[in-house]
Amino acid sequence: MTVNKSWSQNNAAADKDSIKYIQMTGIVITDSMMRVPFTKIVDITTNRGVIADYYGYYALVVHPGDTIQFSCLGFKKKQYIISDTTELNAFSLVQVMKFDTIMSKPVDVYPWPSREAFAESFVNMESPNSALKRARKRLTPQEMAFVGAIMNSDGSSSYSSSQQQFMRDQYTRGQGPQNNLLNPAAWSEFIGGFGSGKYRISN
Repeated sequence: MTVNKSWSQNNAAADKDSIKYIQMTGIVITDSMMRVPFTKIVDITTNRGVIADYYGYYALVVHPGDTIQFSCLGFKKKQYIISDTTELNAFSLVQVMKFDTIMSKPVDVYPWPSREAFAESFVNMESPNSALKRARKRLTPQEMAFVGAIMNSDGSSSYSSSQQQFMRDQYTRGQGPQNNLLNPAAWSEFIGGFGSGKYRISN
């Protein structure tokens, strides 16, 4: 048993000594010579790897025949196979990465966590009082009458006014013009206007 154990240890040491180690260094860049920082470099064969620094530099110990994979978000993955017949103990590799277009589904971002929360917020939303007050003020009869007085009449209203004047002229043809001070209907309308607030009394 002692002989076998010693032989096994010797073989393991011999196998360990026969493993060739290669120092792999380099830089990761793009087609436009821009450096790609924090690229992930993994030896798929041994499942070991490193992360490139901010300037794209990296250093990794590999073996002949190993497959090295370069990956970075926004770029296509690249692989490099170490030659199993290489005699080099160290070498440098400049890896060029190509941009990769990543398509994702559209995402709608809302300030509410759910539809129910949005509905509740919409129902309980307070209306701007200032805008509401301005709108109500613009819709008062006095304001509407003022706006109507300063606005120019259109063709339809001008035609209607001229037709009314024509009818009055036809009604009083050959007579003196009608005096509303002696018109009972006009006085009735005038007196009724005070009760409805149509007229204002100025002191």
